Amino acid sequence: MGSSARRGRPPLAFELTPDEATELSSRVRAPTSTQRDAARARIILACAEGGSARQIANRLGVPVRRVERWRGRFLRKRLKGLGDLPRRGHALKFGSVTRCEIIALACEPIGQKNTGQDSRGKPKYLPITRTLEHVRQEAIAREIVPTIGKTTVQRILAQGNVRPHLVRGWLHSPDPQFREKVTEICDLYLHPPPGSVVLCIDEMTGVQALEHRFPDHWGPGRPRGCPRREWEYTRHGTRTVIAAFDVRTGKVVAICSPTRKGKDLRRFMRKVAAQYPEGPVHIIWDNLNIHFDGPTRRWSRFNRRHGGRFVFHYTPKHASWVNQIELFFSIVHRQCLRHGDFHSVAELRVALLGFIAAWNQRAHAFRWSFTGYPLQAEEPLARSA
Repeated sequence: MGSSARRGRPPLAFELTPDEATELSSRVRAPTSTQRDAARARIILACAEGGSARQIANRLGVPVRRVERWRGRFLRKRLKGLGDLPRRGHALKFGSVTRCEIIALACEPIGQKNTGQDSRGKPKYLPITRTLEHVRQEAIAREIVPTIGKTTVQRILAQGNVRPHLVRGWLHSPDPQFREKVTEICDLYLHPPPGSVVLCIDEMTGVQALEHRFPDHWGPGRPRGCPRREWEYTRHGTRTVIAAFDVRTGKVVAICSPTRKGKDLRRFMRKVAAQYPEGPVHIIWDNLNIHFDGPTRRWSRFNRRHGGRFVFHYTPKHASWVNQIELFFSIVHRQCLRHGDFHSVAELRVALLGFIAAWNQRAHAFRWSFTGYPLQAEEPLARSA
């Protein structure tokens, strides 16, 4: 053999079908592809362009053997050859039927345990939490499996995306006119009547004046990291914030009082009337008892005193998210209260009102995107007997 003869395997030329080329290009570009899938697709695309394994390896910066391995698997099985081969290991201890029975056991309704009697002599029940240990014991007691470990139960439930130890809260509104009320309020947000003001009013109750007993500790070597905070604190009382959010301008009118009673709300509403002395004012608030007339007809008399300018709209029960003031209260909690340190209720009051005054200097309306539910144009037809 002459010295001019080249060593190595000759180039293997092959062509990709349009579907294969599209799929491989998608694997390379997709942000959800794993690195190994993208690297294998990149090798096959480079092989389709031509060249020896060494030339392709030099272009991609990978070992030659890797190029030869995936090129050979692709030539034998095409796209299916780019997947991982079955790994070695023992056979599954529990079959698919047993696994399904364990998952079904975890999904069964949670029972209740009798813990005695309450003060009125009635049975007192305690809900049984469906823990992993409980599922394991029940599976053995029902003879689904002779024995099983808690880790195995956790793995089986994870494969079925079942988490019985977690409960996601959900609150249903029982209001029969839920859709109509929500649509009416959303229409006020998006299309307020000309010349009118739309105010969202609510109370932020039980705001605690908490004083941390020890200052935050940054510590050596933590100049830019998060500080360490001691969780022990002292309570100095609570205050209530009653606020009105103008959905058009984003400005807030508020008072801070020790209580949340009808007299506090009437005092606040007089402040609102002075702030908006002309034109119709639409008030959106929830179903708290002091928001209604009551025996004294408080809001009917208040409205007559101000020329009938105020129109009251009530959110559905259990639907506080419809009221935009809740968004502002969330901002107050995150930016003013969450990391605050207050030595008295007077200091808390100054901080709250100061934050609201600073907010009004840069106030902006919220971008409301929910448009409500479409109202029915006509009554549904009665069913025939």
